[in-house]
Amino acid sequence: MTYGITRAEALELVRSNLKSEHLVNHSLASEAVLRAAAGRLGADQVQWGLAGLLHDLDSETRPDLATHTTETVAILQEKGVDPEIVEAIRLHNLTAWPGEKRSTPFHYALAAGETITGLIVAAALVIPEKKLALVKAKSVQKRFKEKAFARGADREIIGECELAGIPLAEFCQISLAAMQGIAGDIGL
Repeated sequence: MTYGITRAEALELVRSNLKSEHLVNHSLASEAVLRAAAGRLGADQVQWGLAGLLHDLDSETRPDLATHTTETVAILQEKGVDPEIVEAIRLHNLTAWPGEKRSTPFHYALAAGETITGLIVAAALVIPEKKLALVKAKSVQKRFKEKAFARGADREIIGECELAGIPLAEFCQISLAAMQGIAGDIGL
């Protein structure tokens, strides 16, 4: 399948649009989680990974949720990126697209996957060593239940992993393992 963009081109696009290393790391973490989710569901790992990598291109220029993703969608459409990737990216932020709904495992997985990365990073940062290798899936599940912990990680959106077809406990495990696999690349 052709995606209209290679992984190398996508990474260059991320690095040219995001100056914050934190946001670049978030994009890399989201890519890893989406590839793992696709693998679990028998979906296209490259396609889902590209969506994870590219989903927040405009988060510095459009930080307001009312417009976030609008610029990303325009950039990706102009480049001829796979419409399924563009649609999943568009629908990961429903605030900018009133009346729209996520409806496919790809949509749900991107929304849940990019959101759980914040919960996992926060779980790593509260331990003295600040290393993903030391975080356990049970700890992520426990933190999921603590509403005051990592408040920006919307539990309802993370829970959409079940609509994608992956039970929450398993989603925590595969997301953590995916991020642990790239810990060196994201400084954790």
